[in-house]
Amino acid sequence: MSLRLFAALPVPPLIADRLTALQKGVPGARWRLADAMHITLRFFGEMDERLAEELDHELGRIRCAPFELAIHGAGSFGGVDPHAIWLGLAPNPQLKSLAEKCERAARRAGLAPERRGFKPHVTMAYLGHTDLDRVKAFERRHALFRTPVWQADRFYLYSSWQKGLGENPYRIEAEYPLV
Repeated sequence: MSLRLFAALPVPPLIADRLTALQKGVPGARWRLADAMHITLRFFGEMDERLAEELDHELGRIRCAPFELAIHGAGSFGGVDPHAIWLGLAPNPQLKSLAEKCERAARRAGLAPERRGFKPHVTMAYLGHTDLDRVKAFERRHALFRTPVWQADRFYLYSSWQKGLGENPYRIEAEYPLV
């Protein structure tokens, strides 16, 4: 059996509720459910169970103290043909360090290096053929948006599954406390 995996920090329910309140004004956006909101540390992709077990072992070796996070600002991916809108995170060296540790764990498990740079964000919606002006208006409207600070005290290994509309497409496969 093959698994599609990624490591991520969960967004606490109270913060996710604040984020879902912003989900409007972009016709055609496929907004993310509150319980599916997360901050991806490293996308690993498809793998068999043996490799997934090795990856789990390597992620379990990560040591990182808990740290504080806050959502700050908005943006999109895709340039003039945007495919996703997101809310960013305030600059945080501990978050960047944890993402780097996940990258090293992936390499120790035998995965190829990630080619994309780490851009911490919470995906708010995936877009089809969405009007660029509406996307830019969303970005401007939420450019100064901030959430209260919260404590990141664990991260998870998630699997991604195709689900029906209105269902969380992610399942927790393993939990890694930050200590």
